[in-house]
Amino acid sequence: MGRLTLSINVTLDGCVDHEEGIADDETHAFFTRLMDESGAMLWGRITYEMMESYWPAVARGDVEAPPAIREWAVKLDAKPKYVVSSTRTDFPWTNSHHIADDLRTGVQRLKDATPAGVLLGSGKLATELDRLDLIDEYKFLVHPRIAGHGPTLYQGRLPSARRLELVSAKPLRNGAVAMHYRRER
Repeated sequence: MGRLTLSINVTLDGCVDHEEGIADDETHAFFTRLMDESGAMLWGRITYEMMESYWPAVARGDVEAPPAIREWAVKLDAKPKYVVSSTRTDFPWTNSHHIADDLRTGVQRLKDATPAGVLLGSGKLATELDRLDLIDEYKFLVHPRIAGHGPTLYQGRLPSARRLELVSAKPLRNGAVAMHYRRER
């Protein structure tokens, strides 16, 4: 069975707005490596639609992009992508699949079928999956910024605190710190 790993950009004050992080070659190389190490991506509908609106065009070469960005887009295009949605059932982007089952059942089935692990990249979905006790690891890229606004991770609240074990902490040249935690069970 593969692990479910939440991987997300976060500012020092907890903001997970995708526009608040540092988007440079080093950051993209970090997330490209995480994606390479995983067997599939998992998103909620809103994150999927945000990604779908931009990255396929970059992968096709329709949008001008530096080499690191294009590499990310091409790999993302090829990677299996799973989407949790109760309002949309059609996901035409290459290698996209709908999880239509009960959330716990569908995500557990995906974990069981993906030995290389699943990379989760949606904040709201993370709250729901953590409530179901399905997240195994957390890989945060903590940016040296204070956004002063939301959305924040887990603003939907959890029923209890999660104890995490630090696996690694690695500073990047841009000032961000890659934090890897494993869930204590």
